[in-house]
Amino acid sequence: QVQLVESGGGLVQPGGSLRLSCVASGLFFDRYIMGWYRRPPGKQLELVADITSGGSTNYADSVKGRFAISRDNAKNTVHLQMNSLKPEDTAVYSCHARSVLSTFWGQGTQVTVSS
Repeated sequence: QVQLVESGGGLVQPGGSLRLSCVASGLFFDRYIMGWYRRPPGKQLELVADITSGGSTNYADSVKGRFAISRDNAKNTVHLQMNSLKPEDTAVYSCHARSVLSTFWGQGTQVTVSS
């Protein structure tokens, strides 16, 4: 059974930082592109960033220069370092794994940016 378990969400003030982590189990981790998506309140799901097994990354324009995605294939873990957070970054953030044949989602973790 595949599981993606996120951690690291919470409440932070504007300008602050958070680090999200996602631990995957039940899959061949290095065969998957790992990513983070978010759903802001009342808005559609959007890709935040993703990373290939080889380390190639892709970011949404809205987070470039502020967020950094990384992965540790030996620990089946993907991280999202979020700096200079803004109120508009408030959302449920979900970990995502995709390969040619399958896609999996984590349960999501809430990030709230507010003073």
